[in-house]
Amino acid sequence: MSRKSVKIGNKLIGEGERCFIIAEIGINHNGSVQLAKKLIDNAIESGCDAVKFQKRTVDVVYAPQELAMPRSNPFGETNGDLKRGLELGYNEYKQIDEYCKKRGILWFASCWDEGSVDFMEQFNPPCYKISSASLTDDDLLFHTRKTGKPILMSTGMSTMEEIYHAVSILGEDNLVIYHCTSTYPNDMNEINLNVIPDLKRRFNCPIGYSGHERGISPSVLAVAFGAVSVERHITTDRTLWGSDHAASLEKEGLWRMVRDIRQIPTIAGDGRKVVYENEIPIIKKLRRKKTVCV
Repeated sequence: MSRKSVKIGNKLIGEGERCFIIAEIGINHNGSVQLAKKLIDNAIESGCDAVKFQKRTVDVVYAPQELAMPRSNPFGETNGDLKRGLELGYNEYKQIDEYCKKRGILWFASCWDEGSVDFMEQFNPPCYKISSASLTDDDLLFHTRKTGKPILMSTGMSTMEEIYHAVSILGEDNLVIYHCTSTYPNDMNEINLNVIPDLKRRFNCPIGYSGHERGISPSVLAVAFGAVSVERHITTDRTLWGSDHAASLEKEGLWRMVRDIRQIPTIAGDGRKVVYENEIPIIKKLRRKKTVCV
């Protein structure tokens, strides 16, 4: 099956292209632009292609009773205080937009409601992400597709039937589908990388991997299984308060993951069995007899 590449800014996601690596900052900025900038720096220095945030209209995404629930946090005493404290506004995103452009890295967001898509359009992002939680939100899918931007879609906590339905709305053009398991962090027996080649058989678009595991091995292996893009949450400290930090990579882990992913095409080679020049001295040293091939 021939798959078209998807262009994100000046980069391509697709077969034969360099793996497109996304460092998801999400809400791990903890409401601080300075922390967001530090995470952007870490992503750039590790060799990532893009950083991603999350944007919500709190009173639309969450029910009033959920916002009113007691939850002690740095912003107050309710869940609503926390959710509102973690949302960056126009001035903060303007700083982030300017900083990413200055540093030369792509940035975009997962938008959890239609108003957040309209908000992000002010910054003309190169693409949008549909989170796993939003995959069954038909209105949001239609609204996001109307922007005309490429869409990256995660598939955690979704059945194959739900994925097919979402693709029927979004179409396969300008779409990248990410295998994902929505636990934070993943247990190893729930990662199921064999879903990646299955998605490649089912859909005529690039397939990626969005991981929440501890460590880096599954994310690196995902590329060997056929993923052409990898997304991982990042943090400056996994022990920070917040729901996503424990499943995130600190700078050293992120750097190692990017390094190992970049090595995969070289390690995989071209598939032709040959005797390498560097093997010839070893042949002379170790082989007692030479086969006579007729």
